[in-house]
Amino acid sequence: MLILQIAVATLVVILGWAYLALIKPPPPKICGSLNGPPVTSPRIQLRDGRYLAYKERGIAKENAKYKIIIVHGFDSSKDENLPISQDLIEELQIYLVSYDRAGYGESVPHSKRSVRSEALDIEELANKLQLGPKFYVVSLSMGAYAVWGCLNYIPHRLAGVALVGPAVNYWWSCYPSKLSKEALKMIIPQDKRTFQIAHYVPWLINWWINQKWFHTLSYMEGNMSIFCDADLEIVKQLKEAPNPSQEKVRQQGEFESLYRDLIVGYGKWEFDPTEISNPFQENEGKVHIWQGYDDRIIPRKLNQYLAEKLHWIQYHEVPNAGHFLIYNATICETILRKLVNG
Repeated sequence: MLILQIAVATLVVILGWAYLALIKPPPPKICGSLNGPPVTSPRIQLRDGRYLAYKERGIAKENAKYKIIIVHGFDSSKDENLPISQDLIEELQIYLVSYDRAGYGESVPHSKRSVRSEALDIEELANKLQLGPKFYVVSLSMGAYAVWGCLNYIPHRLAGVALVGPAVNYWWSCYPSKLSKEALKMIIPQDKRTFQIAHYVPWLINWWINQKWFHTLSYMEGNMSIFCDADLEIVKQLKEAPNPSQEKVRQQGEFESLYRDLIVGYGKWEFDPTEISNPFQENEGKVHIWQGYDDRIIPRKLNQYLAEKLHWIQYHEVPNAGHFLIYNATICETILRKLVNG
């Protein structure tokens, strides 16, 4: 009996150590806190006490004809340098504000981050910056889940929407099982495993990405095979003119920025996109999806399916373009012109 008790106690100790050392994520280093990174950007304070960092560009919002909120993607931030010319800004009279999503850059993490909380962060940002009753939103890649949240939870605040290379959740109930399985087979196995862990056992994601026995998320391992030729060219251009703020993206911790993005984006949602109603019943605005034909990161057949089911979405499939299509100056200009002019 004593031996059994010792064995059980030893097992509990081992499991406790494994949880603390391997599974439980390290605490975040909050910007502005003791021993945390410094705050260098303007921030607003949200209702729950968190801070959201932002960056403004373009025409003064008091004089702007169109006010656009940019929602960054995975492993990025408000400092993403999109190729938007000053000439275009002045011609269209646009004001742009980008922000660090929760846990990224200088925005305080949200331990209960969700699709809904991301949408409400956008609404609060618009309110605090006095953008008016309606505003435009543009999402990049993984930032799409925040904008799907806007379409579901705050559609009355939207003047127009552009989802560029939008990430998809392979477990949305709207997708036929056969289609989801086919799409999962199109991505490389290590990414498929990572997304499955984020969906089915999210509490294991910290251990999974940090273990050394198996390949995990290809992007984080620097696997260039996920990029098409057009994307590789853009990656080359970005490396030639690196963003000095990129080092701040993960500064509060990879779990609260990158890993939580995976957990929310590929987790269980309260809705799926096909349950959303057209927010522009009077044709006063438009929702656009922009998909690169050669995108190897997001299987285009899944976004095609959404556009077929949601007839009010304008679907644009861009030939000879990949996941980073918005970094092409010509395409970026087209996206913005379509957004504000329909």
